[in-house]
Amino acid sequence: MHILGTGSYAPERILTNHDLEAMVATSDTWIRERTGIRERRIAAEGEVTSDMAVAAALKALAMAETDAADLDAIIVATISPDMPMPACAAIVQAKLGAHKAFAFDLSAACAGSLYGMTIADQFIRTGSAKRILVIGAELLSRLVDWTDRNTCILFGDAAGALVLGPSPDPDRGLLSAHLHTDGTMVPSLCIPGGGSRHPQSAEVLEHSLHKIAMNGREVYKFAVRVLPEALNEAFAANGVVAGDIDHIVSHQANLRIVESVLDRVGIPMEKCWLNLDRYGNTSSASLPISLDEANRAGRLKPGDLVAMMAIGAGMAWGSALMRW
Repeated sequence: MHILGTGSYAPERILTNHDLEAMVATSDTWIRERTGIRERRIAAEGEVTSDMAVAAALKALAMAETDAADLDAIIVATISPDMPMPACAAIVQAKLGAHKAFAFDLSAACAGSLYGMTIADQFIRTGSAKRILVIGAELLSRLVDWTDRNTCILFGDAAGALVLGPSPDPDRGLLSAHLHTDGTMVPSLCIPGGGSRHPQSAEVLEHSLHKIAMNGREVYKFAVRVLPEALNEAFAANGVVAGDIDHIVSHQANLRIVESVLDRVGIPMEKCWLNLDRYGNTSSASLPISLDEANRAGRLKPGDLVAMMAIGAGMAWGSALMRW
């Protein structure tokens, strides 16, 4: 499987750290030093997740010179769909006019696009699909508690998209992917309310159980332990070492996490495309946005070895290695 086209979209409205200073007890310096974030994007009133997904998808389809009508499948990774039912992917399918494509959502939070790409690879390898659109789209500004300074400073709205198909060169494309989950970590990062455990109610709303709840310290400790293991797993599976890697494309939740992980595996930071300062944590959109920006900037050359990593609620995480 190879990436034939990339695309991304971010809303126009920018919310800076200085803006947040007027909303919660925080400061630009505090946020930058602990997260690396300077600003994030916020969706416009009336703008929904599928709108952002379609905007990113159209750019990826144009680069791939693929008509939406020729897509075999659409996979949308999101924890913030337009509505609980049906899948956001079904709405995206209709908006694109991709009448031939089967469409479904997957929920792996910030690791969603990596999971989606891995699933698409299986369809393509078996020959049951030739063109698959994978989208990571999140409208997290409507899922955060804007009175909780520990979480509201982190997240932003955006979407990223990939058009995937068979690799024209057997030596290029996705070499391997390695996915993991640890359900014992659910309390560390979740949205407790709104499901069958705590159905929507006045009490859920009163206690903000329908908003993101996170134990940042536990998430950080877990991420810096398992992500190096996942990268080394990918290296070992393909007989390469850290020095062979040309680029790192990472989900970006926190600059400290990225720095710590790359330091532990021995990859210099200059090999990692960073945009966290401009977008914040965009969850499943983060990895495909980074791929798109690096791709359009000409950073990714044919034959380059690209390592990917992502981690999110679940906890769900993984790595992948691709020959560009």
